[in-house]
Amino acid sequence: MLVTTTTDGITAVLSPHGEIDSHTLPALLTAARKLPQSVTQVTWNFEETAFMDVAGLHLLFQQRLACLGTGRTVAVSGLHEQPLHLLQLMQELFPAGQWHDFLPQVLPAAAA
Repeated sequence: MLVTTTTDGITAVLSPHGEIDSHTLPALLTAARKLPQSVTQVTWNFEETAFMDVAGLHLLFQQRLACLGTGRTVAVSGLHEQPLHLLQLMQELFPAGQWHDFLPQVLPAAAA
């Protein structure tokens, strides 16, 4: 699994290239652990990730826990249809998991 990491001051963007599954999860977690301590905002850019299974959910769950312990924030961008659908399904079935934090924000429609 190739993971491109871009840091700029307090922000970091991790971009996996390929599918996220149990075989690629360790490389993703390692990339996140290697971030400098100065980073306070982490974004996982999934533009090059068209598929993820439950390992992608584990990644995001573990990243949320790790960020809470370090004062970082974690976000997701570039979701393709399948990963987006998986996160929406998780939010519907397990709302207490706050999966909506990883979903694109939908702006409310203007009042008529």
